[in-house]
Amino acid sequence: MLLDGEAWTARTQGFKHEAWRLETLPVYKVPSEDGDIRDFLAGQRLDPENYSSGYMEGLKRIRAEGKSKGRVHIVRQPLTDYLRFEFMYYDVHSRAGDDIRILDVTERPNPLAGVQDFWLFDRSEVVLMNYAEDGTQTGRELYDGDPAPYIEHQRIALAESVPFREYINGGHRA
Repeated sequence: MLLDGEAWTARTQGFKHEAWRLETLPVYKVPSEDGDIRDFLAGQRLDPENYSSGYMEGLKRIRAEGKSKGRVHIVRQPLTDYLRFEFMYYDVHSRAGDDIRILDVTERPNPLAGVQDFWLFDRSEVVLMNYAEDGTQTGRELYDGDPAPYIEHQRIALAESVPFREYINGGHRA
């Protein structure tokens, strides 16, 4: 089943305990971000102390409800311009409660090689994220099989990654 519109919103906002994502790509082409990326490349940065957005308000609400939202992004140095841009948002989102972790595979084998991007909701529902080679999303697909392999992918990703702030503070500058 392909997920779009209200069906997708219901997944991302209607989970009971946890929404978790694996990100594997060095670039995501999101047309609505084009201007923001241009601004970033021109030197504009967010003020983490004063930045606010609907996404951040949603994160705060999720945390207040006792729920969690997180992700692991698999990266390789040097970071792409897109990842440096995304890290700027990771900084403010992690401050708002998004449990963002980084799995850097620059100098080691990728323990999740070949695993595609996915969301895992409440450790019971998997949505596969489909992308073209250039990072353009081509669809979201509700996986109707056993979620156990994806729960294992999550376990590996969490075990092999470090919290975003630790990654940045450890000398891996965006």
